[in-house]
Amino acid sequence: MTAAPEIVGFDLVVGLEVHVELATRTKMFTRAPSPASLESHEAEPNTFIDPVVLALPGSLPVMNRSAVEMAMMVGVALNCAIARETKWDRKGYFYPDLPKAYQISQYDLPICFDGALELPAVDEKGFPDLSREPRRIGIMRAHLEEDAGKLLHEAPGGHAIDFSIVDLNRAGTPLLEIVTQPDFRSADEVVLFAKMLRTICRFLRVTPGVMQKGHMRFEPNINGILTLADGQTVTTPIVEVKNLNSFKALKAAIEFEAREQPRRWLLDRRVLGKGTKTTRGWDDAKGCTFVQREKEDAHDYRYFPDPDLVPVIVDDEWKARVSGRVPELPMARFKRYVRDYGLGVMEASALIDERDTCEMYESCIEALAGLGVDRPRAGKLAANWLLGAGLRLANERHSSLAGLDISASEVAAVAKLREDGRLNNQSADELFGLLCDEAKAPHAASAPPGAVLARVEEVARSRGWLIVRDDAAMEKWIDQVLAVNDRVADDVRAGKVQAAGRLVGEVMKLAAGRADAKSVRALILKKLGQGEGPGAG
Repeated sequence: MTAAPEIVGFDLVVGLEVHVELATRTKMFTRAPSPASLESHEAEPNTFIDPVVLALPGSLPVMNRSAVEMAMMVGVALNCAIARETKWDRKGYFYPDLPKAYQISQYDLPICFDGALELPAVDEKGFPDLSREPRRIGIMRAHLEEDAGKLLHEAPGGHAIDFSIVDLNRAGTPLLEIVTQPDFRSADEVVLFAKMLRTICRFLRVTPGVMQKGHMRFEPNINGILTLADGQTVTTPIVEVKNLNSFKALKAAIEFEAREQPRRWLLDRRVLGKGTKTTRGWDDAKGCTFVQREKEDAHDYRYFPDPDLVPVIVDDEWKARVSGRVPELPMARFKRYVRDYGLGVMEASALIDERDTCEMYESCIEALAGLGVDRPRAGKLAANWLLGAGLRLANERHSSLAGLDISASEVAAVAKLREDGRLNNQSADELFGLLCDEAKAPHAASAPPGAVLARVEEVARSRGWLIVRDDAAMEKWIDQVLAVNDRVADDVRAGKVQAAGRLVGEVMKLAAGRADAKSVRALILKKLGQGEGPGAG
């Protein structure tokens, strides 16, 4: 009996297909409302339908221009070429939730092609590491198509049924299918790419990107190269895992296949070749994939040009206009925040997660610059306040940073008052929260930073939070504290400057909120020969 070959290595190879539901108001080829729209909410089954969705005789499709422009924006963001001419094809297959028995898609002339995304190296905590070279992930194509409906196996409200409901609300929703080259070598790389792509698409506002609602679905194509003990190599068949809608499931499915494919090859000896690709589903409860069907090849779908739709011609003017709508992308902002404002990778990563947060942050910097704060310091102050008091309040109120009812100029005003020692930490935090609750006059958000500073300063004064600088009083409080804390003062004189914290606390008690701790500390250190006093540097 021949001994089983010994496998000494397995090199994982993964390509990724991503389906992005585009947030147009209407569907891809009809004016029926789209459930992927930012404005749309959950609806009863079969309420977003019309004759085109139902494929009734005589109904004809009409292309949604907004969906094409959204696809072009994603293509520009992924460094793709934008096709000058593309067309629509019929992809034939039968399924109960596909009334036409074909899907309108793009076959040989996709709207976007030949792109790439740079995948940054990451540190041990998963944050981008700019000191190391990124990896290039090729984008083969990004094409438009319409989504199918879905089958409901329980009634709305969760009631049990012994049949299935065909729900066509999703049928006809614009989908952008993004297909990468098989450039991934680990599950972690695939997940990082998927997260970056989601952030980019949300930045472009082409999808809400809510994974639980299926706005983005991932389908990894997984195989690998086995190295045998005798030096031979074997390429395993590709497995496509369908419809994963969480990063956790995406990672787990790839890692399962990486473990399973060597064992599977030992049992069946199947290698990569025509007709060997299989489609599998993911069972989250069992933590494994399961066979769904043998994967069709392209010719099995019987593609042919759709006779009811005209080709799409993209001229230079249209492409330039759409490209102009693409903002600075998250990774470019991350690099700029670290470089120009000295932010840490954790801070910069938190800020680029949402476009609204980025825009709020940069508006705060502009407002602080308008108040005379130099830009590097303004960048640091704005990040401290948004990710400190701002994020804390947002979490308490189940909101986002941009959802807090405080303007960038108000954030800048609080930061400036605190920076100048006009507020202590506690009062500044309370003022920030008060401004989030304060009723705003019309057009208040557009007021100049100086006018906003004056108003915010008056609010602080009316609450008794504003520190009135009284150097003589501060000198008196410090002298009183030093007089009864000889040992601590001697420790500071000897170079143990951290011991000054105890002295600052005692002075702040005497001041009863009328002094700034930073200024008090500086003056104590100066008196004890360890600093140059307030305002130094």
